[in-house]
Amino acid sequence: MSRPLSLTYYSDVLCVWAYIAQARIDEVAEQFGAKVTIDYRFCSVFGDTAYKIGHGWADRDGYEGFASHVREAVAAFNHVTLHPNLWQRERPSSSTPAHVILKAVQRVDPERFETGLTAIRSAFFERCLDIGQRPVLESALGEVGISVADVQQELDNGRAHADLEADCRDERAMKVQGSPTFILDGGRQKLYGNVGYRVIEANIKELLRSPNAGEASWC
Repeated sequence: MSRPLSLTYYSDVLCVWAYIAQARIDEVAEQFGAKVTIDYRFCSVFGDTAYKIGHGWADRDGYEGFASHVREAVAAFNHVTLHPNLWQRERPSSSTPAHVILKAVQRVDPERFETGLTAIRSAFFERCLDIGQRPVLESALGEVGISVADVQQELDNGRAHADLEADCRDERAMKVQGSPTFILDGGRQKLYGNVGYRVIEANIKELLRSPNAGEASWC
């Protein structure tokens, strides 16, 4: 049996487009099974939300304008739900705490990583909780049966932080533009932003059909 195809998926947990795109990643897993492995990585788009939104959207009504933008983005998709007070009642300072705790989950309970990711995203987008706060993150993980004590150990020993730094280092090396980004064929193919499932599927099918196609050079 040939090696499975690797799909590297970069996202920021506070990114609404990544929240929307998760259904496409789930569909890849459903349709291709063991033929494709999904490597979840994180990039920092909302590492400093006061700068990203408060400053970056200052001439567009700041958080109010950004909240309207997010609602408009989601309006076209019926598979996701937004809390009506999103970015209004609670405004997480950073996505970094969520990213580092999820890197810890990847180490201690990889089979439940996607469950943990969904729980944290849901805590923010659906329940309007501040996922920049450690107690909120721990509560979300505990609710889906992930051991907070085991996660804490990976945070205390620094390995989760090192894994997040590795994500950042590879993000720069592969010139990831933002969230979400789908990377195939060792970085030769990058799909960025609101990319439809059929586009992702077509790229995967072609690589599975001709696994050595990317090795050819036309220069």
